[in-house]
Amino acid sequence: MRDRQAGRPPRQPWLHELSIVVNGNATALSDRSGDMESGTAHGWFVDDRRVLSRLVLEVDGERPSPVAGRASGATGAYSTSARSLGDAGADPTVQVVRERRLAPGSLHETVTVASSAACTVRCVLRLRFAGDGADIASVKSGHLDAPPLPARLDGDGVSWSDEWHRTTVTVDAAATSYDNDADGALVDVPVVVEPGAATSVTLVVRVERVQPSAFDADPGADAVDWSRVRVVADDPRLGPTLQQSLADLQHLLLHDPAAPEDVFLAAGTPWYLTLFGRDSLWAARLTLPLGTDVALGTLRTLARRQGRTHDPVTGEAPGKIPHELRRHVYLDTTTGMALPQVYYGTVDATALWVSVLAEAVDWGLDPAHVHELTPALRAAVGWLTGDGQPDEDGLLKYLDTTGAGLANQGWKDSGDSIRWRDGHVADAPIALVEAQAYAVAALDGAARLYGLLGIDGADTLVTQADRLRGRLRDRFWVDTDAGHHLAIALDGAGHAVDGLASNMGHVLGTGSLRADEAALVAATVTGDELLDEFGVRTFGTGNGGFNPIGYHTGSIWTHDTAIVAVNLARDGFVDHAVRVARSLLASSDAFGRRWPELYSGVAFAGAPTPYPASCRPQAWSAASAIALLTVALGLRPDATTRTLHLRPARAFGALRVEGLQFAGGRVDLQVGPGGEVTVLRAPDGVRVEVDVTPGS
Repeated sequence: MRDRQAGRPPRQPWLHELSIVVNGNATALSDRSGDMESGTAHGWFVDDRRVLSRLVLEVDGERPSPVAGRASGATGAYSTSARSLGDAGADPTVQVVRERRLAPGSLHETVTVASSAACTVRCVLRLRFAGDGADIASVKSGHLDAPPLPARLDGDGVSWSDEWHRTTVTVDAAATSYDNDADGALVDVPVVVEPGAATSVTLVVRVERVQPSAFDADPGADAVDWSRVRVVADDPRLGPTLQQSLADLQHLLLHDPAAPEDVFLAAGTPWYLTLFGRDSLWAARLTLPLGTDVALGTLRTLARRQGRTHDPVTGEAPGKIPHELRRHVYLDTTTGMALPQVYYGTVDATALWVSVLAEAVDWGLDPAHVHELTPALRAAVGWLTGDGQPDEDGLLKYLDTTGAGLANQGWKDSGDSIRWRDGHVADAPIALVEAQAYAVAALDGAARLYGLLGIDGADTLVTQADRLRGRLRDRFWVDTDAGHHLAIALDGAGHAVDGLASNMGHVLGTGSLRADEAALVAATVTGDELLDEFGVRTFGTGNGGFNPIGYHTGSIWTHDTAIVAVNLARDGFVDHAVRVARSLLASSDAFGRRWPELYSGVAFAGAPTPYPASCRPQAWSAASAIALLTVALGLRPDATTRTLHLRPARAFGALRVEGLQFAGGRVDLQVGPGGEVTVLRAPDGVRVEVDVTPGS
């Protein structure tokens, strides 16, 4: 069925009911039967191009009826019933199971016909397939009707080519025929199944690059081994959610094409399956309890693309960390947004880069790697204290001067996200409250690293952090009907934008506030306007323009809620952190333990409501499962003294955690119902210190 009717403008396709599997630079989208339909967002995308736009199964001329489907990481499984075959009666006796697996450069689809019928089943499997080479930006813009590419038939299969790839389809069975029709190619395979038996046929789709793009990153799942990570908790949802998240994270990894030994997490599928400075850094930061390899790979990959010059078109500036890298120019034909292949439109990635480096050192990153990254560290600090503060008021700000880039350049990057309490949109340039706090933490972290490395200037960085801390505390507090709270930003006139928003939760844990101010933020971010039963709302219910399903105007973002929980715990607000962590886990089962990018907290039949266009899996959403462990254990690492500090929060009852990594070795822990800790395993010379606090 075609997506749009005549005369209707194209719309971004919805994803929430699709089955999605991913492996590095490739992702496959289908319906719950496993079929990929032309004229939809379905398909197998490789390097942001749709190399397979149709893959439909028929059994004796009919499509099997969907029964169940599940996707995890790079695999998907789909159970259907061929109701026209087998014994007569109400009960189906012929099951058709499709198993999909993405490997580097290939998609493997195994179709198994299993019979419980009393007689021999004879049927013909027909597989229809085509590719259109559509660009991911075009599909996201709602242009879904690209015609199939001409297919070439030969004795070994079917192939077609676009500008960037050659795709070949083969079947491992004696096919009666390959053929072409108006919608692409097809193959018929005769199948005979005896009673109580099963027969399988495998289709393989292979893709090869015929010319390079600007960023040909390959799958990086082979670079990590998280098989030893295991969690068993009184709350039965925690362990399975973590395992699903780890499977997705592993298959979101990509190798840096400039240095394949380094891996990073792609932001999310299908629209953001590439390097995003902010997203990849946050995801790497949240995964630090499992090791420093992903963080190091992310830091190195971004440092290689760190800004060297001033370019108003790309937003590049010396020392600035890029926002995103694309394989091709990204053009949204609906909105007119046009992003270059390397785009620097982010106000916060540079500070986050510094903070991830500092935290990786706390977890045990080899000092040799820190020395290697010293030039990038110096350059990042230079941007934070120079070009990042374009005005004499000394605040980090952004302004898109091209008209084709991102109007907002913090994590809430939609055009209507920065709003006043009455709902009207703030004028640029914008100084976000969390961007200032990130920079405070980065400068403090850089000062520690300078001291560790013996670099002059640590005292100057401390002074600069103190000045920025003072500016934040002096200029961002407002009084509204919601009380005394932090503004979301300052607008172009320097006025505090008084919308009540989750941004304030990102200020916690950065060392930007006094204890009494942090307590006020903790109470506000967990108050009724922002916290509901499934997470922290991006925008308070009392604001004008509040929309519980608005992208940044009232929805819940998984990673946002996780960061608020971690920051609350970091600042000692354990009970508040537990409330937020439990609210996030309460949403997990509704999404098959595979958190999407965002969702609505408005309950529908007792569960959160999907945001229909939400990416899934999303790296920082999947990494939020590890954030829940950080909160539950109260993890505070200090590799310089080889001490792992714990403050168990008892968020999910008693739990056993295996496979943490600290100071170069493995840590296994058992936490009892009262918060008592048993260290089951730890590296030699490592101390685990426990602060058992009363509470949840």
